[in-house]
Amino acid sequence: MRNATLRQLKVFECVARHASFTRAAAELHLTQPAVSLQVKELERSCGVPLLDRSGRRIRATEAGREMLRAANAVERELKAAEEAISALKGLKGGTLNVAVISTAQYFAPRLLSEFCRRHADVKLRLDVCNRAAMIRHLEDDDIDIAVMGRPPEEIEARAEPFAPNPHVAVCAPGHRLATRRKLAVRELLAEPFIAREPGSGTRILADGLFARHRIAFSPTLVMSSNETIKQAVMAGMALSFLSLHTVGREIAAKAIHVLDVEDLPIVRRWYLVHRAEKRLSPAAGAFREFILREAGTIVDEMMGPAIAAARLVHRRLPKR
Repeated sequence: MRNATLRQLKVFECVARHASFTRAAAELHLTQPAVSLQVKELERSCGVPLLDRSGRRIRATEAGREMLRAANAVERELKAAEEAISALKGLKGGTLNVAVISTAQYFAPRLLSEFCRRHADVKLRLDVCNRAAMIRHLEDDDIDIAVMGRPPEEIEARAEPFAPNPHVAVCAPGHRLATRRKLAVRELLAEPFIAREPGSGTRILADGLFARHRIAFSPTLVMSSNETIKQAVMAGMALSFLSLHTVGREIAAKAIHVLDVEDLPIVRRWYLVHRAEKRLSPAAGAFREFILREAGTIVDEMMGPAIAAARLVHRRLPKR
């Protein structure tokens, strides 16, 4: 084991993660024989096989799983050391790894663009994903900060609110319910209704809304794309329940109408989230300070016309 190198650990981790020498070689920009050689050298140092190659799919042996945990631990420690050294140098570049929940993609690029304008030397890595992928990012500790609407309960995390996140029921402007006032929640399901997929933050809020009114919620259609849902709503195909930020432009353009429904809007918050024990790099720390200090104002400016239009229906919409 003393002869094991960081390069061998990295190559082995990549092969185990992909369960493939070919895909690992492509990711690492190495030839497949070079990848195989590194794994064989590591196995020789350990004295036991780390990968089971007997089946159609490569699998880590019991010893391999132990080595994989060790390789990941080494990677985390090296990353922590790199961040600590960067902190001693001050913010002069670095990499910022951010994951943004899909519903936040309508305002997050503006925030990231403004931050990068002020910190031109910082390299940005961005992933826009659903809630399940976001939780995996946080569990694997492969991002610095997440932007999401509902903090995770699965892991110990620090969640800091920075802007309101109202959710409303929407329809096409010409829909028969568009001019109705004080609709009962039950009336929404008398129409075709499109919902986000189970497990998404928006779907969890919708499930809770109908559950509070003791209504069995069985949407007509389930879609994982906000854009597809918006197109269906605008076409008069169905009603839906979405974050106001998702439909802001369409509301301002009068292409989508906000319904007047009891107990709506549901106003949650947007959160900046990172693992509780995580020591933020200078780039991530600067991004956190920027978001908490200025993001609320920037989001307000972006959403101004949509908020004004929606407030004609829902007086309870927050200004901040």
